[in-house]
Amino acid sequence: MDHPLTHLDHRGNARMVDVTDKVPTVRAATAAGHVATSPETVALLRDGTVPKGDVLAVARIAGIQAAKKTPELLPLAHVIGVHGAVVDLEITDEGVDITATVRTADRTGVEMEALTSVTVAALSVIDMVKGRDRSAHITDVRLLEKTGGRSGTWRREDT
Repeated sequence: MDHPLTHLDHRGNARMVDVTDKVPTVRAATAAGHVATSPETVALLRDGTVPKGDVLAVARIAGIQAAKKTPELLPLAHVIGVHGAVVDLEITDEGVDITATVRTADRTGVEMEALTSVTVAALSVIDMVKGRDRSAHITDVRLLEKTGGRSGTWRREDT
């Protein structure tokens, strides 16, 4: 009999949920976050003159790679096929907005992959600008939407 807390056994020990009997379905999740930077850093980003190179390109690749590495970082995350990952970055007057959508056809969702993608892309932005902007920081990492699976579609209402 399953314990009401799915990631704990009857003794309270952490466990990975067994999804063996679940049928693979198409699932997607979209997450977003923001890297707040100084106005001077925004200017460097817009001009493409950050000394380390193309910040958005590096962050995009880092986010895609992170989605595929999520089970290595989160101990109870399942190894699933990441069949699609799109990471979009937009320079704003306050810094960089990041959105990631991850898709799979598997037995469990990709919410953690989308959140990990956004977070690592944000860390990559900070790594690229930290020499010029020690105040750069990550804010507002959140799940925006998930589709598929037994629970269907969920959308954040405050977006």
